[in-house]
Amino acid sequence: MRAALVREFGAPSSLAIEEVPDLVPGPGEVVIEVGAVSINFPDLLVVDGTYQNLPARPFSPGKEAAGRVLAVGAGVDRITVGQRVLAIVEFGGYAEQLVAPQDLVMALPDGVGYEEAAAFGLVASTAHLGLFHRGRLQSGETVLVTGAGGGVGSVGIQLAKAKGAHVIALAQDESKAELSRRLGADVVLTSTAATLREDLLAATDGRGVDVVLEMLGSDYLTQIIRAAAWEGRIVIVGFAAGGQNPIKPGHLLVKNISVLGLQSSDYHERNPQFLRSIMAEVFDLFVEGTIDAVVDTVFPLDQVSDALQYVKNGKVKGKIVVTTGLG
Repeated sequence: MRAALVREFGAPSSLAIEEVPDLVPGPGEVVIEVGAVSINFPDLLVVDGTYQNLPARPFSPGKEAAGRVLAVGAGVDRITVGQRVLAIVEFGGYAEQLVAPQDLVMALPDGVGYEEAAAFGLVASTAHLGLFHRGRLQSGETVLVTGAGGGVGSVGIQLAKAKGAHVIALAQDESKAELSRRLGADVVLTSTAATLREDLLAATDGRGVDVVLEMLGSDYLTQIIRAAAWEGRIVIVGFAAGGQNPIKPGHLLVKNISVLGLQSSDYHERNPQFLRSIMAEVFDLFVEGTIDAVVDTVFPLDQVSDALQYVKNGKVKGKIVVTTGLG
């Protein structure tokens, strides 16, 4: 089989496509013939060696892959050969085959293709966990989704609307703002950090936002906290704008605001059954037409370095997907 390998850490162009031996499942493991794998921003950190969790080299990056089961190991009782599945893992997806623990593998319903499944995996589970598990978003509440038009943001807008929330989207530019409108956002902002608090208060008639799915950090987070509603919940997913500004306790105390962190990968290890139930709900919403997978561009496996560079350039709308040619 072919795999994109990290032999030395570096730029996206340092990845090498090589022939490697086919995979064999161990006890409790599943081997998947990969049809599509999604590119995520943390993959860039993995390739350049700055991610917090790195395996021994050589290895293939890739945190989610969809395809068909080729083989199962001893003790596998939930997944069968030939089944169409999605696996959400830490590494291994940039290849024609992936081995994964059966706990991290979930069946795909009819109507969900490999590209859509891969595009949903990590971002949909992150958005769902952030909005509903950590943020406790309820119907009728106002939610702010930062990083709107990106991977997590695109799914987050749709999931919040499906819940019956009033959605404010904060987009990087007008192109991502237009995508956010198409996905159902009620209000779309392209505010700077300097104007964000005032813009959010104006959009909520001074009340502030109940829940925030927050991916920017820096001065944006400071102003978001100041624009939160009473008992607002701010769920921090990332720091795309750089810098981690100190949080002033007085800002939290005055309105009983909660600031929560979300590292969605933890749920892979700590509660995989919960993760699978989340993705089953996401797939049901997709099949019924309530939400859609947002795929910007599809690259073949031979061009995975170009796909990573595209993500690094920062203009992606939705997700970038890499395919192997499996139908």
